[in-house]
Amino acid sequence: MATTNTGALHKECEPVRQISKGSCVQDLLKNDFPLQSQSNHVLILFGVSGDLAKKKIIPTIWWLYRDGLLPKEIHFVGYARSNLTVAQLKERALPFMKVNQGDHTKLAEFFAKLSYVQGSYDQDDGFKKLDATIRQLPKGNEANRVYYLALPPTVFTTVTEKIHDHCMNHKGWNRIIIEKPFGRDFDSSSLLSNHLSKLFQEEQLYRIDHYLGKEMVQNLLVLRFANRVFGPLWNRDNIASVLITFKEPFGTAGRGGYFDEFGIIRDVMQNHLFQVLCLTAMEKPATKDAKDIRDEKVKVLKCIPELTLDNVVLGQYVGDKDGEGDATLGYLDDNTVPSGSVTPTFAVARFNICNERWDGVPFILKCGKALNERKAEIRVQFRDVPGNIFTDGIVKRNELVIRVQPNEAVYCKMMTKSPGMGVEPVETEMDLTYKTRYKDVKMPDAYERLILDVFTGSQLNFVRSDELSEAWRIFTPVLHKIESEKVKPIPYVYGTRGPPQADEFVRKSGFVYSSTYKWVNPSL
Repeated sequence: MATTNTGALHKECEPVRQISKGSCVQDLLKNDFPLQSQSNHVLILFGVSGDLAKKKIIPTIWWLYRDGLLPKEIHFVGYARSNLTVAQLKERALPFMKVNQGDHTKLAEFFAKLSYVQGSYDQDDGFKKLDATIRQLPKGNEANRVYYLALPPTVFTTVTEKIHDHCMNHKGWNRIIIEKPFGRDFDSSSLLSNHLSKLFQEEQLYRIDHYLGKEMVQNLLVLRFANRVFGPLWNRDNIASVLITFKEPFGTAGRGGYFDEFGIIRDVMQNHLFQVLCLTAMEKPATKDAKDIRDEKVKVLKCIPELTLDNVVLGQYVGDKDGEGDATLGYLDDNTVPSGSVTPTFAVARFNICNERWDGVPFILKCGKALNERKAEIRVQFRDVPGNIFTDGIVKRNELVIRVQPNEAVYCKMMTKSPGMGVEPVETEMDLTYKTRYKDVKMPDAYERLILDVFTGSQLNFVRSDELSEAWRIFTPVLHKIESEKVKPIPYVYGTRGPPQADEFVRKSGFVYSSTYKWVNPSL
């Protein structure tokens, strides 16, 4: 007869933290992210005059500062080529900062901690001046430094060299945040990674992919590894297909010249969606430490063969002649896009993970611009019920759906008895919509999480160099083929689902569309 370990059953457990009505971001995060409050810190923002800085980074730093999540002793230094003042930086960023009534004293305190240094990105003098400015701050020679490179990739090499040569001879630690793109293909990415490895340790590098900071992407780890119900089902014996989708309802809107250099595969699929794929497919890590999780992600990537053109459908949006405003304009109508460009604005691709858990299960990644809705989700579709006893065609496949945006949710499509006298099944869902379950909790922005992670030294939600290398190995051959052969994308009308051929491709890949049921976002 088996014995029971009563000590294990009765040991005292830590109390579960309740999410109460008055909870807000600082209440939920302060204990999870203890900072070295006694140490001085400096955040240096390169490219502070640019759109990313004014629209996203400065507002995010402000929110963290306002909510008391940054170290107490912190200062900020902006660096750019433009002739600007702190007052001008404030004027540019203020429309995006969501300043509440009663915040103005804190806001003045925030900008009082901001300095600005004008300098070139390829000359020593500017970086020497930057280092001197930091040293003049309180305990500047001892301060920990975060360098945020909100810069085009063309200047990554020179800027990182200058930082290494002129700004790192001090007592505190140094951490470098790099925005994508991390190269254009395998060779350019390897060149950048090799360059950075000569200057910095991997532990100092934070390659930011904001998708890894999103609530529901981070929830994947908890859903998969903190719920026993999913463990036995999470394999090729039970799962028919996995569909990961990213849809935007707007086009390039004046930034087509930048987008045309990269296209939708580089812009979204190779990074954002592949990170989600890895978290969906990876084995359970030994711990939730960054190294163990990133090791498992790399193992997934190593099991994926190179993508080929016959496993891809490409599209490019055209204007809707019956539409209004921007919807009447196609991609080629953007005057910043080169005439006759064949850069895809839509792509769907099929991948196979050649390991014991997943071999034969299609992982389908779909992304596009100027589509019919804004949506990002992971849709895990299970196999058909064997030995069906109900009316043919009425029983639909179960699906676990993780809605990343908008309106974060987890819901499971399942069959239940239809109300009334009969016993025929009807489709319904078990639904966890965050805004209904956690009504008064403010969800942190993805950039808030990630910038905070840098200060605490957590690399869990950042991309490691070997992850990059494996991802580019998978995509580079097909990207080169598309560009060298000038593969023409299929036109699709602005505001539609994309090319009809894409839906057919998804069906043939093994995903079964069910038109009998659509999840309705509950009233919030």
